[in-house]
Amino acid sequence: MVSSTNDNETAARQALLRSIPKVDECLDLLTDDDHSSSTIPRSLILQAIREVLDETRKKILTGGHGIQSGDLAPDTLVRTMRQRIATLQRPQFRRVINGTGVIIHTNLGRSLLPEQTMQTLIDAGCRYSNLEYNLQTGTRGSRYSLVEKLLCRLTGAEAALVVNNNAAAVLIVLETLAKGREVIVSRGQLVEIGGSFRIPDVMERSGARLREVGATNRTHLHDYEDGINEETALLMKVHNSNYRIIGFTKEVSMEELVSLGHRYGLPVVEDLGSGCFVDLSRFGLMKEPTVQEVVKAGVDVVTFSGDKLLGGPQAGIILGRREIVEQIKKNPLNRALRIDKFTLSGLESVLRFYQDEEEAVRTIPTLAMIALTPERIHSKAQSLARQLRKDLSDICRIRVEKTVSRVGGGAMPEQNLPSHAVGVKPYGCTVNQLERKLRDLDTPIIGRIEDESLLLDMRTVSEDEITLIADSLARILRETTN
Repeated sequence: MVSSTNDNETAARQALLRSIPKVDECLDLLTDDDHSSSTIPRSLILQAIREVLDETRKKILTGGHGIQSGDLAPDTLVRTMRQRIATLQRPQFRRVINGTGVIIHTNLGRSLLPEQTMQTLIDAGCRYSNLEYNLQTGTRGSRYSLVEKLLCRLTGAEAALVVNNNAAAVLIVLETLAKGREVIVSRGQLVEIGGSFRIPDVMERSGARLREVGATNRTHLHDYEDGINEETALLMKVHNSNYRIIGFTKEVSMEELVSLGHRYGLPVVEDLGSGCFVDLSRFGLMKEPTVQEVVKAGVDVVTFSGDKLLGGPQAGIILGRREIVEQIKKNPLNRALRIDKFTLSGLESVLRFYQDEEEAVRTIPTLAMIALTPERIHSKAQSLARQLRKDLSDICRIRVEKTVSRVGGGAMPEQNLPSHAVGVKPYGCTVNQLERKLRDLDTPIIGRIEDESLLLDMRTVSEDEITLIADSLARILRETTN
C-alpha cells in the first residue's frame, strides 16, 4: 500500500515536471508580450526565465507544495517571469525612507548630505576639476590642500589630512608613529564597534604593540605613567563610541594626558570617533568635547569620522601638529587610503557651512534632525496620521505616539531625544507581514515594531516623504484586505 502511494506521487511529480514549458517557449511569449519592453536586455529576460523555471522544478521535486498542472501553463509562469524581470531591473543600491528615528543610521547610509552639497557632487562627476592641479601656479597640486586650510581654520589645528574613513585614519597614524613599538591605552577604551572593528586588531595590523593600563572602569594618571618605558611610542585615548561605563568610574582627562606626554616627550593621540564641531548640549544632549576643544587641549593628533556627527561624506579626518601630520602624509599607506574627488567635493561643501554655526545647524541634515523640537515632530506625525485615517481607519489602527529617537553612529548611545511616531496596527495581516511588504517597495520604508504596531518615528522622515508613506501604506493595506 505504501509502495503504491509512493509510485503515484512519483508519477504525479514526473507529470508536473513534463508540464514545465521550455525556455524558448517562454522567451517567445515574453518578447511578443505588450508588457515587456524592447529595451530590456535579452540576457536579463533569459535569466528571469531560467530562475523561475529552476525554482518551479525544485518545488516539484521537493514535494510540489500545492502546485497544480494549471500553475505550469506558460501564461501563468510568464506573469511570474515579468515580476522577476522587474525585480532584476531594480537597482540593488537604492533610496529608503528612514522611519526608525535613528539619525546617523549605519545600515541606512549614515549622515544625509545637504541639497547644496549634492550639486557640487554632480559638478565633480560631470565636469573636470582641479583635483590635483594648482590653479595659482599652473602645476601639479595636492588634493589634500583643497580642504586642509579650511579644516585648520575651523578647528585651530596646525595641519590636516583626510583619508577614506576613521578606521583608516587610526591605522595610518599608528603605523606612522608606533610601528614596532608600544602604544599605551586604558583598558576601558579597547572598544569594538560595528563590523567587528576593534582597536587592538587595528593596532596589531599597524605593527604597533598594545599596552593596556588601568582597570575596565577606573584608570588613573599614574597607570599611564607606570606603563611608560623605552618601548613606548605614544599615549592614546579612544572614544567609548557605542557604550558607556557608569557607576564607580575614573577617566584621565585629555589635559592631564597631554601634560604627561609632554613631560616624557611622547605624542598624545585621541581617536574621537564621531567628532563634532558643534556643542550638542544646547539641544538637551550630554556634553561631549568638540573637535575644537580637543585640539585646544593640546593633543598632538586627533582622528574622527566625516560621516557621523560632522554630517559629511564618509572620511577619516586627521588633525594635529604640522610636523606629525606631514610625517603621516609621507607614509606609503596614504596612497592606498586616499579619498576621491566626490569625497573632497562633498566634504569641502559641508565644512563651509560650519563657518556660520547657525547656518550649519539649519542646513546640515544630521544637525537639523538633532535640533528638531518635539512640537515640530508632532506636527509631522499628525500630518501623516490624518492622511492615513482618511483612507485606512477601517482596516488598521492609527495612533500618534510619544517615543524616543537616537543620534546613532556610535554617538551618545544612552541618550534619548524625545520624539513622536505614527503607530500602525493592521487588522488584515500581522505587523511583521506589513513590515516585510514595506521593505519590498521600490522605495522601501523602514520602521520598527513595538507592541504589535509598526512605528514610524517622524524625526527622521522628511516633509516630502509623508505623502509617499501614506500612499504606500494605503496600497499595501488595501491589497492585503482585498
